[in-house]
Amino acid sequence: MAQKDVTGRLERMDRLAARLKEDTPSTVGGLAAEFGVSTRTISRDLALMRARGMPVDADRGRGGGVRLDHSWGVGRLNLSYGEAVDLLISIAVAEQMKSPMFLANLGAVRRQLIASFSPGKRAEVDRLKSRILVGVTASSYVQMGVTGPSERVVQALHQAFVDREMLLIRYRREDGRLSEREIEPQYLLLKYPVWYVVAQDHLRDAPRTFRCDRIQSAMRTGSRFRLLPKLHFASALAQDTQAN
Repeated sequence: MAQKDVTGRLERMDRLAARLKEDTPSTVGGLAAEFGVSTRTISRDLALMRARGMPVDADRGRGGGVRLDHSWGVGRLNLSYGEAVDLLISIAVAEQMKSPMFLANLGAVRRQLIASFSPGKRAEVDRLKSRILVGVTASSYVQMGVTGPSERVVQALHQAFVDREMLLIRYRREDGRLSEREIEPQYLLLKYPVWYVVAQDHLRDAPRTFRCDRIQSAMRTGSRFRLLPKLHFASALAQDTQAN
């Protein structure tokens, strides 16, 4: 078996062990679909996990549940590149907010994460971090009307932001009217607890800010955009972000 296949299998088994520790019921078929492999591969992984001493329990019969005994601790933490980037950016946001609580060890965690990246990936992460802005806390009036965006919107926006890809969005304005927009998600702005997309709006051919919780739907277009300097968005950032 090639070294790459061995590494991939070990990483999958670590993630599988973490998945089985969750309270969500799992089946062999469901796990195979989730990890993008065959049921036979998952069954072999589970057998190897048992051989390594992990207490994997399985119910007999079709559709039987699979679980890892909750008294078992998953020692090693393996993150994909995307997960490590998300965690690193979350740490950077927390540090920018200068919260006095739970920040004592963030510097050490950040250094370990950065050390796991190649120089090219570190530069890529630095560019992503520079596109996330933290402003003042949102007013009580704005916070009263905040709702969480849907998971589909979050996923589409997240990936389009990382990949610098244009988005087609359906946006609910402050007056309740809906509009279709094609935007370039250039920057993200946090005015805690409200997230905004700082974007180039193709409908108006101008920079605009959009409240993430007002985005009703988002679809990636596959078209890439060129990153513009923050100075280009100075007027949009200077305006009251609740006006969009």
